[in-house]
Amino acid sequence: MPGLRRDRLLTLLLLGALLAADLYFHLGPRVRRRLQHRERPLGCPCARRAASPAPAPAPSAPSAPSAPSAPRRVEPGGGGDPGSKLRALFAHPLYNEPEEPPLLGPEDSLLAGPEALRYYRRKVARWNRRRKMYKEQLNLTSPEPPVQLRQDASWVQFHLGINRHGLYPRSSPVVSKLLQDMRHFPTISADYSQDEKALLGACDCSQIVKPSGVHLKLVLRFSDFGKAMFKPMRQQRDEETPEDFFYFIDFQRHNAEIAAFHLDRILDFRRVPPTVGRLVNVTKEILEVTRNEILQSVFFVSPANNVCLFAKCPYMCKTEYAVCGSPHLLEGSLSAFLPSLNLAPRLSVPSPWIRSYSLAGREEWEVNPLYCDAVKQAYPHNSSNRLLNIIDMAIFDFLIGPGPPQRLASPAGNMDRHHYEMFTRFGEDGFLVHLDNARGFGRHSHDEVSILAPLFQCCRIKRKTLLHLQLLAQADYRLSDVMRESLLEDQLSPVLTEPHLLALDRRLQTILRTVQNCIEAHGEQSVVADGPMGQWAPDSSRANATS
Repeated sequence: MPGLRRDRLLTLLLLGALLAADLYFHLGPRVRRRLQHRERPLGCPCARRAASPAPAPAPSAPSAPSAPSAPRRVEPGGGGDPGSKLRALFAHPLYNEPEEPPLLGPEDSLLAGPEALRYYRRKVARWNRRRKMYKEQLNLTSPEPPVQLRQDASWVQFHLGINRHGLYPRSSPVVSKLLQDMRHFPTISADYSQDEKALLGACDCSQIVKPSGVHLKLVLRFSDFGKAMFKPMRQQRDEETPEDFFYFIDFQRHNAEIAAFHLDRILDFRRVPPTVGRLVNVTKEILEVTRNEILQSVFFVSPANNVCLFAKCPYMCKTEYAVCGSPHLLEGSLSAFLPSLNLAPRLSVPSPWIRSYSLAGREEWEVNPLYCDAVKQAYPHNSSNRLLNIIDMAIFDFLIGPGPPQRLASPAGNMDRHHYEMFTRFGEDGFLVHLDNARGFGRHSHDEVSILAPLFQCCRIKRKTLLHLQLLAQADYRLSDVMRESLLEDQLSPVLTEPHLLALDRRLQTILRTVQNCIEAHGEQSVVADGPMGQWAPDSSRANATS
């Protein structure tokens, strides 16, 4: 009998030890982490690894700053200063003539309205359920009402307005409203992007080169349930990319994303998602609204009492590569999300002019001047506008600011555009979406002409594109002037320094000289495409009558 009682006692002691270990090693740290987040941002794990002193407690987050004075708005095609070059540009006949091919019906729209709204209602309901469960698990009480989907929300109207011609119609009031909403609406959640989530744990803190395509970026959701990609400021406006940087390890610049959207709209491409600058309170608008514990754990306070964060391993797991607020406010770009791939599938296609990602390798197009002959004979470039759209993209990438003359030495405009995306609904003639432009505007002092390889190797260009470029080369519509004026509407103005603006004019002249050389060598009928399906037209009178 005494032996039986002793066995029971040992069993109880063992179970008690297991429960204590579970509480100490599993439940205890989670509870402490939750409590710490309510008091101050957490310390940095990598900082502890380096045995750096513990950060000072964070100062209490200031109340949300009052909205800054609204920047001067410049509406495409109207409004603004009567002497505005931008207004005159959007009033020009080139920006008001009917687009080809004409839109015939619902088949030319990306989304079917009723189906899209049903999908978004289900997403809102699911998000509300998950938020309720999350609060119940943490025993949190909040007076916040459930999120409601409004059909007239700017992000919904933006999605419904995407058609065969571009991401938004000319002079669309929806885009102006969307930019305003992304600038001012409060955030209700923050998380890593899907590509960064996929890489979590797949790299180590000792690496020097970040994984390809990875950047410190976050997905922010606003009170109207719209989403945007947030890219924080990493470089000052007047900093140039070092000449010895390889283009695939260059910093990504938030102001490049903003400027790329404005340039895309001025060129009448409308293939860059609406993008706006914003001062984000990283404590209130990211840390306090995220439910991602990994994201919570990368916040720390710098010795200057600024709240900082870094991407845990997908970028570089070191505090010296963090971004910091001042003390809580951090500049960044916000790019509107495109419709979900479940609603609007996109095709990701390797570019025929893909860059080498090795230190010594060279691609075929870099050594074979006749490379485009093979491209033009291959499907789909031989039977659609795909090749012309690639050349449009090359012109855009060249304009947004290349790097130094050494091959592979520095970011050249968007030398990193190894793939392009297009909506499958619009088929082979669909436009290419110009995503991820943050490596542009790296160096204003050099023009990386190799980005124009699709243009000078194929010697083809859309007449519509050529007419717009010729118009922007005229004094009354000078590209640098209309860009400078357009960027004034952004909250973070000045977005670009003056040398970057002037470099646009220089690069524009390089493009026009390249086209002229092609025409002299092959004739205008072989160079200038006057319509869809690669049809070429000999008449050049319109190209000389844009004023």
